[in-house]
Amino acid sequence: MTEAQLNAAAATFDMLSAPSRLHLVWLLASCEYDVSTLAELSGSNVPAASQHLAKLRAAGIVTARRDGRRQLYRVEDPHILEVVEQMFSHIAPDGTLAGQSDVRRPPRQPRFEPSPV
Repeated sequence: MTEAQLNAAAATFDMLSAPSRLHLVWLLASCEYDVSTLAELSGSNVPAASQHLAKLRAAGIVTARRDGRRQLYRVEDPHILEVVEQMFSHIAPDGTLAGQSDVRRPPRQPRFEPSPV
């Protein structure tokens, strides 16, 4: 593994570490949307969603295409799609880490606190 690979991977995870951006990527993993629809679906406002999309696009995580007067965004990279899918397959809806349940121990909580956005 090279230093460049480590830096690129860390930068990608950094982009996905913000809950708002991760939510947008998760939405775009299944369909393409314009910024207004994404803002509505994510419970955000248009300027905030637009700013997050610009960062994701600059990082190469999200692509956009023009459809008349609007931009439609999507995630095309199968590797990003797989990372997001794997991430959510290991986290239960209550935020605990999914896995084999052990009656001797409570479900594991992630070892980090989400940063405020």
